[in-house]
Amino acid sequence: MNFSSIRIITADIKRLIDFYQQITRQPLTQYTADFAELRTDTATLAIGSTNTLALFGGAKVTQSTQNQSVIIEFRVDDVDAEYNRLATFIGDSLVQPPTTMPWGNRSLLFRDPDGNLVNFFTPGVVI
Repeated sequence: MNFSSIRIITADIKRLIDFYQQITRQPLTQYTADFAELRTDTATLAIGSTNTLALFGGAKVTQSTQNQSVIIEFRVDDVDAEYNRLATFIGDSLVQPPTTMPWGNRSLLFRDPDGNLVNFFTPGVVI
């Protein structure tokens, strides 16, 4: 078994596509008006509109903007450089500026337009 992807369900797919293209500097492929993907070498971030829920058993399967337990993580070369690049764009969605975590990672935590937590991190060494 291989982990393949994580999917965000949203009521505003264009807004999330634009957001993730801005923060990652990578294009998302939009296959339909209701589905897009950001493919990387290690995993895929999929974005589906709420219209896709009918294919998974109905609108009550999940609700957009209700995530309270998942963090979408991106490994980056330099968290501080990414923060400097994105500080104005992130604005009030900043949760935690670049911080060295007890396990050594340097981490930047913010929210996407739907309120999902996003973590940019650079692995480090515990001192």
